[in-house]
Amino acid sequence: MTETKTTLSRRSALQAAAGLAALPLAAGVTARAEAAAPGQTAAAPVSPLAPTPPMGWNSWNSFAGTINEEQSLETATIMAQKLLPFGYDVFTVDIQWYEPEASSYSYNPNPVPALDDHARLQPAPNRFPSAKGGKGFAPLAKKVHALGLKFGIHVMRGIARHAVKLDLPIEGTPYTARDIADTTSICPWNPDMYGVDMTKPGAQEYYDGLFRMYASWGVDFIKMDDMSRPYDDHAPEIEAAAKAIARCGRPMVLSLSPGETPVPRGAHVRQHAQMWRISDDFWDDWGQLHAQFTRLENWNQWMGPGSWPDADMLPLGRLALGDRDTKFTPAEQTTLMTLWSIARSPLIMGGDLRHLDAPTLALLTNPEVLEVNQRSIGNCPHFLEDGMKVWTARNERGFAQYLAIFNTVGERDLTVDLAQIGARGSFVVRDLWARADKGDVKDSLTVHLPEHGATLLKLTPLV
Repeated sequence: MTETKTTLSRRSALQAAAGLAALPLAAGVTARAEAAAPGQTAAAPVSPLAPTPPMGWNSWNSFAGTINEEQSLETATIMAQKLLPFGYDVFTVDIQWYEPEASSYSYNPNPVPALDDHARLQPAPNRFPSAKGGKGFAPLAKKVHALGLKFGIHVMRGIARHAVKLDLPIEGTPYTARDIADTTSICPWNPDMYGVDMTKPGAQEYYDGLFRMYASWGVDFIKMDDMSRPYDDHAPEIEAAAKAIARCGRPMVLSLSPGETPVPRGAHVRQHAQMWRISDDFWDDWGQLHAQFTRLENWNQWMGPGSWPDADMLPLGRLALGDRDTKFTPAEQTTLMTLWSIARSPLIMGGDLRHLDAPTLALLTNPEVLEVNQRSIGNCPHFLEDGMKVWTARNERGFAQYLAIFNTVGERDLTVDLAQIGARGSFVVRDLWARADKGDVKDSLTVHLPEHGATLLKLTPLV
């Protein structure tokens, strides 16, 4: 039998990871586990949270930091009607909900955010009126939950610089914001926060109080930013957030952002979070999409229940404060959804749902494609030839095989030798995007794909 070939990039990454595992780590960071065999997950689930890749919507791609309460409720209502029946159930308000003057994708260099008396950011009342009187996001979360959705928020690592300036007290301690802040730990792209020095008394208590507040609001999902790079420097705060969630009394999925999270830290990150970004912000650019192939190949060993390498949101439909529609061609959009599905990345829609068109809705809600994302096993990349990317997986029962073929160059025919992907015999071929059977094949399979196009097939053995 012909030996299945893994991607060269993935093999190189595994070798590099093994060499880096002995490097000094930040306090509390454990060494990386041995790499799993191709197509297998690294270890048993470490958390009952997120047994399948999370699915939902996030406000960043369409609203930047500007979304308000009215827009949130309008969007959540559309989401519940059109996407929830297909499994998209996490509604997330992204960055700067605490900033009264947020207006675009750029940030106010001297923000004066809404704060409570214990140094914790609050929803800006001019944008989220129901938060007045110390109610926080509880009223909005209640309405989102009533729609059948989970409620998520974006938060930044650390403590607000303005809270440090005011030297506000840390709840339940004799310490203040200045006592725990690390004013040398600054996010390079956002001016809102200082890092927290986890060696200082009161530091863990600050994070514990923060997540108790989120729990009281009814938060189900936390996207925590400025965490994954530099990873070892931020590892103590990653651990602090995970510990605070465990203590807060409410289950919350923790998603770390942005990337590129270092692959050699896979064992540590999956121990403390259920999702983590594998790249910087992903937008509708072919070069960025092409780069995600290698990243998903390299991270495949760490993918599995409760442990989801995150290729970032889906920049589809209307984007960028309504200024434009996605720049991805229809073929590239199919490639995006096929790759995220076969590699089992979380599916978080980023486009403005108020302008959701029929083709985008169909792309997001194909049940046979979503089954691959949510239920497939043994997911594995292969290298067959330049300009062609191939992934395989099996259905949940292990009987049928999924085959994703990607064309990264110009329009052409591509042929897959089935023996090279471990498939021998005759098969019934089903096109999952077309939701139609395409006849029988034996030994090899040829498809015609447009430039940057993809197909996703199901091969069922003939018996």
